[in-house]
Amino acid sequence: MHNLRKRHDAAFKAKVALETAKGEKTIAQLSSKFGVHTNQIRQWRKQLLEELPRLFSDRRRKQEKDNGELRSELYQQIGRLKVELDWLKKNHRYSVEEKRMLIETENPMIPVYRQCDLLDLARSSYY
Repeated sequence: MHNLRKRHDAAFKAKVALETAKGEKTIAQLSSKFGVHTNQIRQWRKQLLEELPRLFSDRRRKQEKDNGELRSELYQQIGRLKVELDWLKKNHRYSVEEKRMLIETENPMIPVYRQCDLLDLARSSYY
């Protein structure tokens, strides 16, 4: 059995909802023009009118900024973890003496304490 529902993209929904909000044509006229059921048009209009105030809200801008900062921080963490994982893959399963020799004191990406932690080497054993 085929799905009889049509899928409309966001731009189309916005266009229809905006036409409805203008009030120049009736919902029945718009339904006929766009080939969309009147109930669907009412729903899109309602959604548009509910979301419009948020569009101009300072809280929304702050939330978007916070999300951008969070995203940036998460990408940094992912990058750091990838560096650590690559380093660990090449330096695992060694004796304590071998692990001590693997510590890269000049590695700016992974501090000594973190290298010890990744190698499961007590820092006191390193020093």
